[in-house]
Amino acid sequence: MNNDGAGPRPIRSYVLRQGRMSAAQRRALELHAPQYLLSYAQAPLDFPTVFGRTAPVILEIGCGMGETTAQIAANNPRTDYIGVEVHAPGVGSVLKLASEKGLANLRIVQHDAVEIARHMLPLESLSGVHVFFPDPWPKTRHHKRRLIQASFVSLLASRLKPYGYIHLATDWQEYAEQMLAVLHAESSLENTSPGFATRPAYRPMTKFEQRGIKLGHGVWDLIFRRKD
Repeated sequence: MNNDGAGPRPIRSYVLRQGRMSAAQRRALELHAPQYLLSYAQAPLDFPTVFGRTAPVILEIGCGMGETTAQIAANNPRTDYIGVEVHAPGVGSVLKLASEKGLANLRIVQHDAVEIARHMLPLESLSGVHVFFPDPWPKTRHHKRRLIQASFVSLLASRLKPYGYIHLATDWQEYAEQMLAVLHAESSLENTSPGFATRPAYRPMTKFEQRGIKLGHGVWDLIFRRKD
């Protein structure tokens, strides 16, 4: 991947769908975007200016409808969170939850995660990265669309502080195994477990995940840490 932003358009890990927004999601965007939504720009963010304080910052890629994102931010008020979501209904939903919970430690960027990491995140600025249940793109011909690729992991690792972590989770075993191989191949990272990790308490179990476990489906967590 070309990290200077030049060259051909990169393969996206998502397809922008024309999802229908509810009235509540639309209203949340109108009312709460000034407080919670950050505009994409090809310039590094100054986190103390964004949040009005100095605190650890965690990047969450793929907020979905925001339940997990908002719950983690609410449970960890001493940590600041930047969520990334490309779909407008999800952005509206997470802004609604952020407002309802009064979350001063959460901001959202509606843009491509690769471009955000490349242009908006300073080197060695993050305490952690969360990527929970990214699209597995299960068909072999679509594997090139998967978010977790060597070039992107290398980019994320460069934005981590020493001992900062990358936490991935998936319910697709073949993708989990690919993720594990990709993370192991990144020389600046080390695994915090012998293989897959036990789900840490800070990652809430979603309703979808609970239903899957009852049906016998597996879930795999991976937590790697940047070396000193």
